[in-house]
Amino acid sequence: MNLFYTITSDPAFFLFSVFLLSLMVGSFLNVVIYRLPIMLKREWKSDCIDFLSEQLEPAEFNKELDGCSKQAQETFNLSIPRSRCPSCGHQITALENIPVFSWLVLRGKCSQCQSGISIRYPIIELSSALLSVLVAYYLGVQWFTLAALFLTWALIVLSMIDFDTQLLPDSITLPFLWLGLLISLLAISDISLQDSVIGAMAGYLSLWSVYQLFKLITGKEGMGYGDFKLLAVLGAWLGWQALPLILFLSALVGAIVGISLILFMGRDKSIPIPFGPYLASAGFISLLWGEPIKQFYFNISGL
Repeated sequence: MNLFYTITSDPAFFLFSVFLLSLMVGSFLNVVIYRLPIMLKREWKSDCIDFLSEQLEPAEFNKELDGCSKQAQETFNLSIPRSRCPSCGHQITALENIPVFSWLVLRGKCSQCQSGISIRYPIIELSSALLSVLVAYYLGVQWFTLAALFLTWALIVLSMIDFDTQLLPDSITLPFLWLGLLISLLAISDISLQDSVIGAMAGYLSLWSVYQLFKLITGKEGMGYGDFKLLAVLGAWLGWQALPLILFLSALVGAIVGISLILFMGRDKSIPIPFGPYLASAGFISLLWGEPIKQFYFNISGL
């Protein structure tokens, strides 16, 4: 009771608590970003071998099966094995795994072999904390703030996985789709259940329609089904009214970044650019500032 009173009566303590919690969560997000794609690829490979077992030659099948068996015997999930240095295999201790602080103390190097530790790890941890503080600051102390924090963490993970692998895992998008609908059903947010359901449907079908039209005209696939599901998630959480703004912001930023990469960094035009990070960024902006942005547009347009 005293802790709840302190959180509700002391905004600074509330924001500081969210900051510390999100730093620790950010460390876990790094694990998910790295390990989840590996876990999925191992599962897919095993499923493919099972499916193709009748079509492969016995020698080839046994070779592939041995490789999958070795992977299956090695427990690999979000908690096992313990984090290790990829260069020397040194097992990361608890003191070496304190978010941001440990990286600074170690000066971005392994304590054993002095190999460099990517700066991306503390950046993700710090970004998770800062974005979470923004959510807590703008939404205040309410149940929806807790839900919005989980959505923010999921968007960070999805953005980074899509950036690395061009995958948007169903194991994240689908649960958050249903969670968004549940939050509307329980009236935890201001979004009605009707607007949430329409938002999920419109979010998926809008990008699916663009995908089908682009494929019909060019014969190529312009985006993946994960993008459809991610926009459906945002529609379920924010309602169908937020979709035009999300699509506009994500398309605008995506076009600017894509053109910049081609013109200034010589990126090959044939290399696809993941759209998930732009959708996630636009969704986060709409979560916090969607209404002010729409009001600003209506004011300057005279509508």
